Amino acid sequence: MSRRDIKTSIVYLFIIKPWSMPNTYTQLHIQLVFAVKYRTALIQKEWKERLHQYITGIFQNNEHKMLQINSEPDHIHIFIGMRPHQSISALVQNVKSESTKWIKENKFCRSAFAWQEGFGAFSYSKSHVPDVIRYIQNQEAHHKKETFLDEYRHMLKAFEVEYDERFIFKEAE
Repeated sequence: MSRRDIKTSIVYLFIIKPWSMPNTYTQLHIQLVFAVKYRTALIQKEWKERLHQYITGIFQNNEHKMLQINSEPDHIHIFIGMRPHQSISALVQNVKSESTKWIKENKFCRSAFAWQEGFGAFSYSKSHVPDVIRYIQNQEAHHKKETFLDEYRHMLKAFEVEYDERFIFKEAE
């Protein structure tokens, strides 16, 4: 193998396909939850399905599998099969920035749209996948009984995630 072939192989492995590692097998099911800035009800029924399609495309372009997505006016739930080539933080940052730009370009909101800082990420075993999908599909009915903040606190407690109440999705001051 020539030096040029070695350089080409290294570029391919580490730049083009850094996640192509032989004998790497994963099954990662992650639910992501994040809110509109100040939990403002900006996601409207008229365009939320288009938003879901756009966000699904972002995940697919990053080679993750969308299992379920649904939103309420002030927050979104996304359930994915995640590949290990990208950190959750980098993925969420990409989704938030690209979807915010898309919402602004399409002028869906009269006021400025932004996602709140931070997110929740919760992992599930394969046996829980159907239940999580149903849970996300039924968000509208669920939120007739429980607020988003109560739901989010419940998830944090159920997953034994330590949190500081001062930093739970703030409202406008």
